[in-house]
Amino acid sequence: MSDSRETVSSKDTEEVIMEATFRALSKHGYTDLRMRDIGEEMDLTRQVIHYHFDGKYDLLSSFLEYVIDQYEGSVEVHEDDPRTELDARIDQCLFGPEFEEFSHWERMKVYHELYTHAQNDGDHREIFNEHYDRIRGSIVEVVEEGIERGEFEPVDAKRMGQLITDVIHAARGRRMALGHEDAPAEARKAIDQFILDSLYADD
Repeated sequence: MSDSRETVSSKDTEEVIMEATFRALSKHGYTDLRMRDIGEEMDLTRQVIHYHFDGKYDLLSSFLEYVIDQYEGSVEVHEDDPRTELDARIDQCLFGPEFEEFSHWERMKVYHELYTHAQNDGDHREIFNEHYDRIRGSIVEVVEEGIERGEFEPVDAKRMGQLITDVIHAARGRRMALGHEDAPAEARKAIDQFILDSLYADD
């Protein structure tokens, strides 16, 4: 096994399984993934996986929530400033946090493969819908706070949050599906020029 693999002493068992699932999915893809493939990516027996999860579908459902939690919990803003927080949330969605293993876009590749299959899976589609709503909701909350404090123009915060979230999703999709590596950076420039410039009061 590779020296880079995590052991139980450095992470709890479930996280070891989740990270092994990342590696297995990146190699084999969603359709061809087997529980055996995940077991081969970690220093634990395959029986441990079956102890924690009732089969491949249950594991992938938990894995999807694990991926989402990594992103939703990664925004840290140390200043009480709506502009700073809004920028941080947009950048996090477009460029992602840093990880010890697998880059943001390697993780997004796995995320988007599951996203593609969700159109035929009601349970996974619901998980993605809830994630989308939380991303949009977090942006809406920042916009509403900025409006209340007089730092943002009195726009429709829900519509603004929807627009920003949709631009982010479109850019990530173009980057993943079409290989347009400049899509996130171009989306960031467009958000600044055509959306945020009209949001900031007294500029």
